[in-house]
Amino acid sequence: MTTAADSTQGSDAGIHWADAAARFLTRWIERVAAALVALIILILFASVFARYVLHRPLSWSDEAASILFLWLGVLGAIVAFDRGAHMRMTQIVGLLSPSRQRFWDAVATVAILVYLTLVIWPAYLYTREESSVATLSLQISSAWRAASLPVGAMLLAIVAALRLLANYGRSIVSGAAFLVIAIVVVLASLSPLLMSLGKLDLLIFFGVLLPLAVFAGIPIAFSFGLSTLGFVALTTTAPTIVIADRTEDGMSNVILLAIPMFVFLGYLIEANGMARAMLSVIVNALGRVRGGLYYATVAAMYLVSGISGSKAADMAAVAPVLFPEMKRRGAEPGDLVAMLAATGAQTETIAPSLVLITIASVTDVSIDKLFTGGLLPATLLGAILCLVIWFRSPAVSPSESSTLQFGHVLRTFVVALPALVLPFLIRAAVVEGIATATEVSAVGIFYALIVGMIFYDRNWRRIGPILVDTASLSGAIIFILGTANAMGWALTQSGFSVSLAHAVEHLPGGSASFLTASIAAFIFLGSILEGVPAIILFGPLVFPIARSLGIHEVHYAIVIVLAMGIGLHTPPFGVGYYIACAIGGANPSEGVRPVFGYMLALLLGLAAVAAIPALSIGFLN
Repeated sequence: MTTAADSTQGSDAGIHWADAAARFLTRWIERVAAALVALIILILFASVFARYVLHRPLSWSDEAASILFLWLGVLGAIVAFDRGAHMRMTQIVGLLSPSRQRFWDAVATVAILVYLTLVIWPAYLYTREESSVATLSLQISSAWRAASLPVGAMLLAIVAALRLLANYGRSIVSGAAFLVIAIVVVLASLSPLLMSLGKLDLLIFFGVLLPLAVFAGIPIAFSFGLSTLGFVALTTTAPTIVIADRTEDGMSNVILLAIPMFVFLGYLIEANGMARAMLSVIVNALGRVRGGLYYATVAAMYLVSGISGSKAADMAAVAPVLFPEMKRRGAEPGDLVAMLAATGAQTETIAPSLVLITIASVTDVSIDKLFTGGLLPATLLGAILCLVIWFRSPAVSPSESSTLQFGHVLRTFVVALPALVLPFLIRAAVVEGIATATEVSAVGIFYALIVGMIFYDRNWRRIGPILVDTASLSGAIIFILGTANAMGWALTQSGFSVSLAHAVEHLPGGSASFLTASIAAFIFLGSILEGVPAIILFGPLVFPIARSLGIHEVHYAIVIVLAMGIGLHTPPFGVGYYIACAIGGANPSEGVRPVFGYMLALLLGLAAVAAIPALSIGFLN
């Protein structure tokens, strides 16, 4: 999303006034959102301390954190909008000329503004209904949580309007507004006809308008929201207040509290030097064998993925440590980013994966079992990548094969030992069922803060920006969860899910055909939607089908997450591949050829995981 002011379009006074107002408002929203992240962390850590140390659980902690989490979601979505951090598909728009890209960016902003304007009143009505309901533990009005939706929508609408005035000239704004409003007016005038079409209206709103919105560059969360709002308002008799109800429900699951916690933890260990210390041990241990630094990339991504919930954060932590030395030894930039993308796909199922957390939220599959089931498949795929590396690696040069300095490796290990405890602490606590994922994340954050202060970077000034970054990424994810939950409700109420289940259950080949079709479908979905929105949209539809065919839900979850990871990191559509290129400083065209070799190997590994359920469920209790 464009946020820089355009001094060549429109009047300078209008641009400067709108830009200054937007900066002032978003600066305060950032501060409030950062404070909410900090407060949620403190409440959850206090809950853990009271439960496990004082043996006096805080009955109100989850409810309080959940209310604050809803406000974090809407305010974080505003920060994400201002930063251009909402997930969107830009591959098609990116092929256009710069002037046409600006126009479609303006169209996306106008579409967001229209959606927010239309949803504010239903959200207010929902809040008014909730004002008569008291929360269970705190015994306060539920309006305190429900009010996050109309207030957040109003603030985001103001920011969007200001950015529209600040960033685009009058001609672009007028053209974009005319296009979007014309579409809305035409659809509204056709409402009687649409209501008479039966299930064909599903095709119009979710098979045509939704993909067009996504391909036009409208952020995925708002594409979901626009399609759902249009479908409910123009083709059904349901009140639009249900949109607010379902949106809040999608953002309210207590499991989702793990998202900002792990996102903050990932940013924290990268900023305070703990991630670099852990990676240095791997680099020094493996850097002097054939293909050693490539093996180190696989191991480093596996290790860091045990702490960070964001693939982009994982890759950003690994590449700066490994790539300079690998380039010095003659590695091609294209091969490096291909390897980085492949390891990103390989580690999608390693706890605490945000996609696994999302699956647990929308399908009621045990998050602890998902975390346990994902470790061995990721190890298998990592071993397959190492085999490919062994075949591709050139002979060891004299500089690489020099005697390993054991003393240096030992000193590096001692320095990194306090940091190395963290990933094993997280995995052991979750896998053994000692604590929930959210509780573990709280403990991990305070461990990282204390250890970082004592042994590594003591610069506390970085905490503020990290809190804001956490709010931005969390808000982008949480808002998708809300709008996609509303869309899932609309699809379910329309009978689409029943029809889909009936069609899939009668595929020839039973569970094997369903798994194969799921792999193909989620590779495609992962490439255009990314894992979180794809799971939110289709998870509630496909998991009941998998259960009816006798497929273990954890096994099915691991298979489709790996499939989405491959799609996410494979060109030409996979955004994860382009993130790897940006982090590795390589032209995307340089990595296309080598990345397909790695992805083919991962596909073979995925086939083995799909064919052998014991790989994902063999260690479950």
